Amino acid sequence: MNRRSSVTGRFALVNGRVVLPGAVIQGKAVVIERGKIIGVVDVGALGAEVERVDVGGRCITPGLLDLHTHGAVGHTFNEPTADAFGTICAENARRGVTGLVATLATAPIPDLVACLNFARAWMRAPRDGARVLGTYLESPYISPAQKGALDPENIRLPNDGTADVLLEHSDVIKIFALAPELPGALPLVEKLARRGIVPAAGHSSARDDQMLAAMRVGLRHVTHIWSAMSTTIREGPWRRPGVLETALTYDGLTVEMICDNKHLPPTLMKLAYKCIGAERLCAISDATNGAGLPEGSRFKMGALEYQVCDGVGMMLDRSAFAGSTTLVNEMIPILTNVVGVPLAQAIRMLTLTPARVIGIDARVGSIAPDKDADLAIFDDDWRAWRVMIGGEWVYLQ
Repeated sequence: MNRRSSVTGRFALVNGRVVLPGAVIQGKAVVIERGKIIGVVDVGALGAEVERVDVGGRCITPGLLDLHTHGAVGHTFNEPTADAFGTICAENARRGVTGLVATLATAPIPDLVACLNFARAWMRAPRDGARVLGTYLESPYISPAQKGALDPENIRLPNDGTADVLLEHSDVIKIFALAPELPGALPLVEKLARRGIVPAAGHSSARDDQMLAAMRVGLRHVTHIWSAMSTTIREGPWRRPGVLETALTYDGLTVEMICDNKHLPPTLMKLAYKCIGAERLCAISDATNGAGLPEGSRFKMGALEYQVCDGVGMMLDRSAFAGSTTLVNEMIPILTNVVGVPLAQAIRMLTLTPARVIGIDARVGSIAPDKDADLAIFDDDWRAWRVMIGGEWVYLQ
């Protein structure tokens, strides 16, 4: 499946629909050399010496980036093994994903440390499959009332001293999700921001004043909107907005949305897109190890067991979703056909916007000169036909 194949010299992808951040264009060639995009030019401007790869009218996009994904096909990133990381990255590359942030679910601190150590070693060497761009901690510092499918046995407080152990691995942590209302959360948010880690509000019961206080010290991202977060409540005659309303309102926050058409009905996805827009809203999979498994399959994350039911991960008692079983290439037609997002904006939500969240948009996330040649070519059904990372084919259908 993942077969690295180099193309020497300058070459061009032709006869495709090229998805740019603001438009889908035809009649152009994407020119690549030495692992970089040289530019998007008229086909007639190509010299005779330039090798041409005819993509047969297919869609050429930047490589997809999944900012929040736990695993696939029976494995999670909470397993610090080459088999787990390799399997997940290979499956994602097969779907057109060229980069992902390996997301760790709440677990005992020693287990999280083992995963962070393994991720660091994994990222230091060239690998097949999608690149691991860093890790995303759905940390233990969350609200018990908003735990969702996370194991309550591992929930902790930010001021218990354990966060410093995790931050010894700040070089590989890209995003750190926590509940801003907890004791010690604000100093931790400030510490994360100083270290260049994206502080995120997630699995939280915060009110808007607590969110705004966290934003003043560095909070700038919100996990899976509508999932495991507070919303407006009444205290006597007063309305108290929560994490949801803050995410919909403030331009200083980027926001994730699980676009599997299971976690959220179309109306809520439409509302998020209308309020937030493609420049701040990321489409994520939040995929678990149930992704790619058949209906009815059971899977475990830590000590808890879940099941693939009706095309989504479920708690066995059906009390909560347990992550998505849909990978991000399958979310593109949901965004365009169900939510009504224009194709260029839907792709932006899966490429340039997540790249900006973690600060790598100068290198990847759009088809532009001097960026890495991380590209995906899709059939009309959004199955990947070919996938390229750094100018090398890593998947050929």
